[in-house]
Amino acid sequence: MTSTNGNILGSINDTLMAIIGSINGILWGQLLVYLLVGVGIYFSVRLGFIQIRQFRHSIDVLKSGREIENGISSYQVFCTSMAARVGTGNMAGVAVALTIGGPGAIFWMWLIAIFGMATAFIESTLAQVYKVKDVDGQYRGGPAYYMEQGLGKRWMGTLFSICLIIAFGFVFNAVQANTITDALHHSFGWDETTQGIVIVIFTAFFIMGGLRRVATASTKIVPIMAVGYLAIALVIVAMNITELPAVLALIVKSAFGWHEAVAGGVAFTASQAMQSGIARGLFSNEAGMGSAANVAASATPNPNHPASQGFVQMLGVFVDTIVICTASAAMIMLSGVMNSPDAATGIGLLQQALSNQLGDWTTYFIASAILLFCFSSIIANYTYAETNIMFLNGNTKKGLLLFRLCVLGMVMFGAVASLPVVWSLADVSMGLMALVNIVALIFLSGLAIKVIKDYEEQLKAGKTPEFDRSKFKELKDIEGAWHPDTIAEAREANGNTFNK
Repeated sequence: MTSTNGNILGSINDTLMAIIGSINGILWGQLLVYLLVGVGIYFSVRLGFIQIRQFRHSIDVLKSGREIENGISSYQVFCTSMAARVGTGNMAGVAVALTIGGPGAIFWMWLIAIFGMATAFIESTLAQVYKVKDVDGQYRGGPAYYMEQGLGKRWMGTLFSICLIIAFGFVFNAVQANTITDALHHSFGWDETTQGIVIVIFTAFFIMGGLRRVATASTKIVPIMAVGYLAIALVIVAMNITELPAVLALIVKSAFGWHEAVAGGVAFTASQAMQSGIARGLFSNEAGMGSAANVAASATPNPNHPASQGFVQMLGVFVDTIVICTASAAMIMLSGVMNSPDAATGIGLLQQALSNQLGDWTTYFIASAILLFCFSSIIANYTYAETNIMFLNGNTKKGLLLFRLCVLGMVMFGAVASLPVVWSLADVSMGLMALVNIVALIFLSGLAIKVIKDYEEQLKAGKTPEFDRSKFKELKDIEGAWHPDTIAEAREANGNTFNK
């Protein structure tokens, strides 16, 4: 009887996986990739490739967004969004792209990141324009809010919120916990259940403190993990500096099929390189998916203008893909392990590369990197979901404690168990979330572009940009945070200073 039940459950699981796999194949393999690339190109053209023209200015804005006494600064929001973006995808994801698409995949990752910077600019600017204050005086916003206020479609915001809560609040946090316990178990032999309890305790400490505590923690964790990871990459680049020009040339040539790249006896086509690079790049930087926009709205930006946070968030896409993903690719390609017939896949390929160059001690380095990357993602993912829980509850804390307990339960579950069908369902949720967000971005892009141009016009006139909502008729009847009294509060919080 037990065997029969087991066979029935196995058949149900296989059927579900097949159905979910087909849905994901349509969403991510066909629809979303083209949509995300298309809107990235469209926004880049409409904004005059602002990601290139104003790249230096985006750095100036980030530097001016220091910690403030009340509220959350642009820099803290940048670190929180980076904590969510930067994870095992920057390590294992790059290795997968190289394994499936070859060296040329890295070129397409770079290209999609450049276009994605414009998309991130649009969605973060809109998140700021339509942000509101919650019962504690904390700014809240994101796609759900601009769908409700900008489009008058609360049902769209509700759908988006539900999909994000499922994906980021529950399943992805379980995945991150599972990755931590699996890595530390294999590296040190640590018991998964004990690890799970420790992860839950630390997670509870941060998420119970709300957005500000998570933002403060992110400003400590993100620089450490990024600098440490990049330092190792620079050492390997320095050890193989004479090979670097050839590797860069191979990336470009392989991207267009000008050179048949072969690794481990497998040849890669230009088509494989393009598909793999674009897909992994989009998953890594999240531009257009609407996730990072949730925390972008929480900032008190400096200069005091919605477009300020757009500059900061587009820089996040650059750092995530152009800097950190490139570091992973450099370590793998310069080590030569891809040319080995017994080359590993995923995170194992990166581990082989590090061991080949620096010795077996790097096993512990990778385990430590995974711990920092994944834990920071857990607490940052939670902030995305919390904002959407409050949207559903009318910006009140109703049900927030129960939600936090459910998140902790999923973290514990993920630490000790693995359920592939649940992970696949999360991909469906994220795909639907991204699809709804893209529709909203297209319809609201006209306002976002006007807001960004207003910022640039003030900057060109030698002024420190400041937002005046009366210039925009679309905001006449909107109950948002950009009222004269709120603007004065923000100016005082930032000290009315901006270093150009």
